[in-house]
Amino acid sequence: MSLALIIDDEVDLCRLMQMTLKKMGIESKVAYDYATGISHLQAYNFDFCLTDLKLPDGTGLDIVKFISKNYAKTPVAVITAHGSMDLAIEALKLGAFDFVNKPLELSRLRQLVENALKVAENANKLNCKEVYDPFSNRLIGQSNAITQLKTTIQKLARSQAPVFLWGESGTGKEVVAKLIHDLSPRCSANFVPVNCGAIPSELMESEFFGHKKGSFTGATADKEGLFQQANGGTLFLDEVADLPISMQVKLLRAIQEKKIRPIGSTQEIAVDVRLLSATHKNLAKLVETGEFRQDLYYRINVIEVKLPSLNERRDDILLLANHFISLIAEDWGLAQPLTLSNEAAVQLTNHHFAGNVRELRNILERAITLADDNVIEAHHLNLPLSAANVSPDTPRIHEIHEITETPNQSVLSIPSQPSAPKVEPLAEPKSASNSPINTSYGSNLFASGYKVKPNIQLTPTPTPTQSTHDALTHESLTLDAPIGNINAPNLAQPSAEEGQLPAEGLEEYLMNQERKVIIAALNHSGWNRTQAAKLLNTTFRSLRYRMKKLGIDSDSDIHSDSDED
Repeated sequence: MSLALIIDDEVDLCRLMQMTLKKMGIESKVAYDYATGISHLQAYNFDFCLTDLKLPDGTGLDIVKFISKNYAKTPVAVITAHGSMDLAIEALKLGAFDFVNKPLELSRLRQLVENALKVAENANKLNCKEVYDPFSNRLIGQSNAITQLKTTIQKLARSQAPVFLWGESGTGKEVVAKLIHDLSPRCSANFVPVNCGAIPSELMESEFFGHKKGSFTGATADKEGLFQQANGGTLFLDEVADLPISMQVKLLRAIQEKKIRPIGSTQEIAVDVRLLSATHKNLAKLVETGEFRQDLYYRINVIEVKLPSLNERRDDILLLANHFISLIAEDWGLAQPLTLSNEAAVQLTNHHFAGNVRELRNILERAITLADDNVIEAHHLNLPLSAANVSPDTPRIHEIHEITETPNQSVLSIPSQPSAPKVEPLAEPKSASNSPINTSYGSNLFASGYKVKPNIQLTPTPTPTQSTHDALTHESLTLDAPIGNINAPNLAQPSAEEGQLPAEGLEEYLMNQERKVIIAALNHSGWNRTQAAKLLNTTFRSLRYRMKKLGIDSDSDIHSDSDED
């Protein structure tokens, strides 16, 4: 049979608690002052303790400190008078797992006792590491930072205090929150995660507190809010810094009073929810700037946990990498296991992870996709070059700048050093009537006055059966003399050179370039707009719109009699 210790100077209240525990099958010892309570703790092995904050010869905070130091596995809850919320929060910080307000509500007392017994049960389970490892395949790492975090999670799981998780994006805040829930007495109830930044402000109150049918337009049925869904369990508020000020006031009352009122309801509903919150922002600075309420900050930040970034625990990078490789291979149904080459392992270890663990997984998913066999090489990772660990001639995926395509295969040509685009003068203008129609994707339609060879081009290799028209696909389109009443843009002034800004401004410069390209295509097609649209790889309707927009739409039909052919 379980044994409890009750420490309170009110005799009637002690008898009431004794009777309640007796009905639950729990024996109890009573102490009416601090000294007697300490004596009982040294004489008996208690499963949990209930103590008042105010005692004749001491305080309940002293009891909490003593138990946390000498009997860490014994859960202790404090009994507070109404309005002593600050003292209750202080007790939670010192190690108390929960608190209950006076006057006592027997339902709340029974719930607290049940949670206390579950805390003791979970503590015994965690001692059997060979039977149950709560962090297996969930919190990977052996660095000092992770070892300390695992210890902190076990301590937080015993408490019912609100926890604030602070860390960079991708450090695993939701993973830690779920572990705290799974190791707590609330593990059998719901864990309800919610991203506060993803809920529209006008729907936020309905989402959190629920609503009654007919309470507003569109409320066709009763709806439970997130607090009700998490009743008896844990509510995880991710990105809590994104809550609007109006919602922060309502959330504060729900946390403090442990009661909510759905929209359209006239009665409050009691809820038992443990609150975990997280953000990647500096909440203390937001309080200083007035973007976050100070009173709410102190309610949710009873215990603050700073999650280490991946750059702060580099010893865990390869452990995480191998773990993710196994998970990805299993998810993708890969038959052969994959491994990292030595050079790839060095690059991963030395890489600066701005996105932390999330970025590491994304890198590995890309590398596994690009890998030729079951070995992931350094160039498959596609990480930025670093003189510290990568040779200058290491092939890089993002440096591929020339693609040669043959009828049967495509070959990726990777240069040893990246080269800048070559610029050479444009050839003499050719007559539209004698020039073949150019349909090559490699044709240069993007400059007048210069011929630009792009970094990436598709070069079809001509076959003996191809016509002369197909073999001449690399002739650049040029601008003929103006036709009819259409005046070509001024080509005497060359385009802005690399590194220089256009004098006429960006918008006018871009329109001039687009105008030159379209007129060049029209000249090469004999002003057949349908054929010009094919040259520009666009639709006839789009080309006609652009011509009107740029002022090159002819009033006559002398050049468009076959447009719709």
